[in-house]
Amino acid sequence: MWRYEDGGPARLQTVPGGLDIAPESRLQVTTRLAPAATMVVGDGERLFLLRHTAGDEAVSIVESLDPESLDVLATSPELAGGPVWPGGMGMDDSGSIHVVFGNHAHRLDPELRVGAFRRLPRDRPYNSFVRLSDGTLVTKDFGGARPNVQVPPEAREACELVALHPESLEVLSRLVLPEASIARLSAEGSDVYVVGDTSLFRVHWDGEELRRDPSMAAPYLVFDGQTYGWDCVLALGAAWFLDDGEGSDRFAGTMRGLGVSIAPLHLVRVDLRTGLVRLAEVCGLMGGLVANPPLVDVDRRLVVAYDSGNGVVVCLDADTLELRWRREQDHASHLLLYAGSGELVTGDGRDVVVLDISSGAELARVDPGHGIQSVLFPCPGRGRDFYVCTFMGVSRIEAVD
Repeated sequence: MWRYEDGGPARLQTVPGGLDIAPESRLQVTTRLAPAATMVVGDGERLFLLRHTAGDEAVSIVESLDPESLDVLATSPELAGGPVWPGGMGMDDSGSIHVVFGNHAHRLDPELRVGAFRRLPRDRPYNSFVRLSDGTLVTKDFGGARPNVQVPPEAREACELVALHPESLEVLSRLVLPEASIARLSAEGSDVYVVGDTSLFRVHWDGEELRRDPSMAAPYLVFDGQTYGWDCVLALGAAWFLDDGEGSDRFAGTMRGLGVSIAPLHLVRVDLRTGLVRLAEVCGLMGGLVANPPLVDVDRRLVVAYDSGNGVVVCLDADTLELRWRREQDHASHLLLYAGSGELVTGDGRDVVVLDISSGAELARVDPGHGIQSVLFPCPGRGRDFYVCTFMGVSRIEAVD
């Protein structure tokens, strides 16, 4: 299991081993309906689910689940939130659970009792956080449009990073960047990477203060009609992300056909040493749309990218950015790679589909029973199983022979 979304702040979305799917294998599903689920995290023994309510005064809750049956074992108190955008949750080595949702941060003990909370500075959603190498938490406000709350590009406010003490949640430092950011943060060590709505920035935490690195301000909007990028993956000396995020607030159970960008969607690669930006078209179609990151297979030097608006998934060579394979497939969520076997957990509309990352061949498929597409976070289980969330619930999916 993962303690943090995407397996950690670099967002590699990768776990060792494999599901070991053979021709005779099938995917067995256990599903629990849980409206407004966001993600699960766990430590191998315990599994926790983050959920929330709706509206500008929404609250979040954390549920402790049985890792196999998904039965609820315990529930936290309602945690003060605020304006809605999916937040984030993680577990540190002590078992403390951190939650950032709305404009509040909370720390819970393993029994889901509140140990600390903090109202965050701005009256808008904060979309999750990253944990740095010294334990410091860094979060930022969400600068994009939300359902029924439109924010045109010219009205976006420059984002502010906030560093929090992991125990007291005291605000340790604040830093305003030059532009808004819609994407979630990523980090390596004490460096935080922020995909702004036109450029990639790097911010260093020196233990006392957040400081912007003037050597990294990499503009990636270079074509007419191109729109902002989402979360970046830090791998192979680069930051990797997808552009054409405008329109993701229109999600209505699917992302298909909802893109508004008139430039084709791109995979963006930014060299972390030089700031050099390279772009590669994913499928060349207008109306591209994403709300999540690509995946980098470090061992095989492959990158999986997708266009959720047009229903295309591709795999590119990480060095040349040349196409390795392409599939017509309605994927929209974060990804999950089993590094040993090369098994890649993806989506196709309502279905969960496991692919071979080297060839793109389909290995197994199942409908988890939620009725809508996932745009959220998978999490590996304890063996040949993994978890997927949609806004309707959570499912445990196990490979069995």
